[in-house]
Order: sequence, then structure tokens, then C-alpha cells
Amino acid sequence: MATEKLNSLKDLFEHEIKDLYSAESQLTDALPKMAEKASSPQLRQAFETHLEETKRQRERLEKVGEICGFSVKGEKCQAMEGLIKEGKDMLEMKGDDKVRDAGLIASAQRVEHYEMAGYGTARTYAQQLGLNDVADLLEQTLNEEKRTDQKLNDIAVGNINQKAQQ
Repeated sequence: MATEKLNSLKDLFEHEIKDLYSAESQLTDALPKMAEKASSPQLRQAFETHLEETKRQRERLEKVGEICGFSVKGEKCQAMEGLIKEGKDMLEMKGDDKVRDAGLIASAQRVEHYEMAGYGTARTYAQQLGLNDVADLLEQTLNEEKRTDQKLNDIAVGNINQKAQQ
């Protein structure tokens, strides 16, 4: 980003979309590893379901780029890279599988919160730029991210955290 020029809200919007595309692409690579390491079938299924959603979200971002006339490729989301590294560290920790599952949920929720912030911001920029169709696409993804965060929270509170405590 240091070499980009941000002279308008449209420039900033384009940067945000490229950043989100990179984030989703990185997450597409990370989620199968998280699903594989999850000892809870419910958590494994949540990761697998979110992987399929993430692929669709990436396609939606490609559609946003097409509508707006720019390529979504070319950026590297440093924040997602860091969040995924933290998740990878969790995957490699030794110990009780149930405790690791709780840690995987925490890592995944950090990712979801980052994505919710990004999609909320991009949606608002799209609205301000009069890109209502684009704003609707981004809102759809934002709602999916919120549902995934809630699902992870429900799994943690309703199951995993109690097992990790024992």
C-alpha cells in the first residue's frame, strides 16, 4: 500500500476491496487446516461450511471488481497474514485437543471480527459512492460473517469451553 496513491474515496474503496480479496484468499488456504485439526465434529463442520462461504465471498469480490472496473488481485493483506499465523501457531501447540479447539475458535473469531470491520467499511464507502448494487453484495457478505461469528460463539459457549475447562 505504501506505493499506492489515495486521492479519493474511490481509491480507498478499491484498496479495501483488494485487501478483502487477499484476506479471503488467504483464509481459503487456512480453513482446511483448521478443520482438519479440530477435534470437535461440530467445530470441524463449522470450518468446512465457512470455507464454502469464503469461496463464494471471494467470487462476490471479483464481481465487485468487475462492476467497478478494476482487478481485485495484487494486494497482500498483512493483517490477515498475521491472524492466520496466530491460528497456525495454535494448530501446532501440543496439549489437550479440547483446549486447542477453544483456541481455534478464538483465532477464528479474531478473523471474523477483522472481516466484519473490513466489509462494514467497504459497504459504507460503496454507499457513499452511490454503488448501491455493490453495497448490497458487501452487505450480504457482512451478514454471513456476523452469522459465522455467532455460530462460533455458540459452539464455544454451548460446548467447547466447558469441555476445555474440565
